[in-house]
Amino acid sequence: MILAIDVGNTNIVIGCIDQNKAWFVERLSTVRTKTELEYAVDIKTVLDLYSVDLDGIEGSIISSVVPQITGSLKLAVEKVLKKMPLVLGPGLKTGLNILMDNPATVGADLVAAAVAGIALYTVPLILIDMGTATTVTVVDEKKRYIGGLIYPGIGISLDALTSHAAQLAGISLEAPRRVIGKNTADSMRNGILYSNAAALDGIIDRIEGELGVEACRVATGGLAKKVVSLCRKEIILDEELILKGLFIIYERNRV
Repeated sequence: MILAIDVGNTNIVIGCIDQNKAWFVERLSTVRTKTELEYAVDIKTVLDLYSVDLDGIEGSIISSVVPQITGSLKLAVEKVLKKMPLVLGPGLKTGLNILMDNPATVGADLVAAAVAGIALYTVPLILIDMGTATTVTVVDEKKRYIGGLIYPGIGISLDALTSHAAQLAGISLEAPRRVIGKNTADSMRNGILYSNAAALDGIIDRIEGELGVEACRVATGGLAKKVVSLCRKEIILDEELILKGLFIIYERNRV
């Protein structure tokens, strides 16, 4: 069992995982001002909450798209586990062939998701990660990472709507009962969720048109569950996709 941590702009996803399953998955808020000690306390608290024996954790791996806290989190993990974690980046073997203009600019989370997607699903693949931003990654039939799309996530869209419209208050994102809203809150909620679902349906159509073949579609991320059920396209929901990819990469770099 290893400790896998994925640092995003809004949340830090933390879980213990082995070759069979994820023993738990939790989310912490990404706070750029926290010290290594504060993050160490957070990690230890989560592990204690799930009664995880530290001696049973073989090692750890981190993916991060927030460079400001990567170092602090690395030291925090070392404080808790007494072992230096791997950090996904240059120097680690991923087995992923990235056909981008500058492969080094591809986010660590996207790399981990693609590694897991190739290992667990059929290709070609469309991988959707719905977090602060919504990212759509494409893996072709030769298992090559060939590119993708990035657009504002649900949270960003909702914040922009409420901050620029004085009469629109903040809303929660419960599952809508119908498409047509009967009040302002329902109309906003439906608009945000159904527009994202429709965007995914349309993007999948266009990507598959460009590929010339239907692809396997997999979605992950904190907000994916709210949107995938509203899509007309069949999309597999795998909320542990990135952690699974981190486990695979950890195994490939075992010394």
